[in-house]
Amino acid sequence: MKKEKHLLSVSCHKKKWWIYVVWILLPLISSAQKNCSVTNQTFQSGEQLNFVVNYNWGAIWMTMAEVTFSANITELNGRKVYRFTGNGGTYPKYDWFFKVRDMYESYTDTVTLAPIRFRREVNEGSHHAKDDYVFNHKKNKVYISEQRKDKSRFDSLSITSCTNDVMTSIFYARCLDFSAYQPNDTIPISFVLDGEIFNSYIRYVGTEVIYSELLGNVRCIKFKPKLLEGTIFKGGEGMTVWVTDDKNKMPVYVETPIIVGTIKVNLNKYSGLRHPINCFVSKAKE
Repeated sequence: MKKEKHLLSVSCHKKKWWIYVVWILLPLISSAQKNCSVTNQTFQSGEQLNFVVNYNWGAIWMTMAEVTFSANITELNGRKVYRFTGNGGTYPKYDWFFKVRDMYESYTDTVTLAPIRFRREVNEGSHHAKDDYVFNHKKNKVYISEQRKDKSRFDSLSITSCTNDVMTSIFYARCLDFSAYQPNDTIPISFVLDGEIFNSYIRYVGTEVIYSELLGNVRCIKFKPKLLEGTIFKGGEGMTVWVTDDKNKMPVYVETPIIVGTIKVNLNKYSGLRHPINCFVSKAKE
């Protein structure tokens, strides 16, 4: 697959498509609660979620990659923290087409989930990048170290108490009280990536019963994020995300049109959930 520009056209840095899964899951990101505080009653240390990424264009259908997200308690500089990771890559049989092996990692406060440090290592064909962000919430700053093949960058950005990194955002949003929203409500989002702060929103659609090959018929919370027009994704609210309508708020399925074809992401495996899944239904609604 040829290199493409950043999915939201808000950055000149080039990404490859497995990272779009992180962006696809970003509809879960939210600074919606006015004080940005949450209480984690959703996930626990040891949780792991695995997704498969499918590309569909007419009669062409390819299952090309997997992405795994995990949450674990660990220590950072003598402090107990959450470590969130996202690892993804193409299946070996597609490496001849375009080889992707990427790692995202975040460390956060175990109570507030405020980001402390964010790292990523991107290896996509001939494109390689390393990022290391350190958050200082007392000074409302994030300190940025970025390495590319031909240059390095060291900088700082001003942030607010609601600014997250992309990995922290996914887990933070799962702790939100979605019952506080009405269908069609818009929820602001803010996160740091590629040395920039991005602000957008997601639109809460409501609940819907969908069929999952892994879970069967499940009742889900449904979102549509607002995307800026780019070279891969169309602008607007074409992307749709479904997460379980229970205490886990586990992503189940994502579908989004792109310039050519459609990307579909399916939950493939899960383990270490904090709560039993209790949103199963006997029959999908008509």
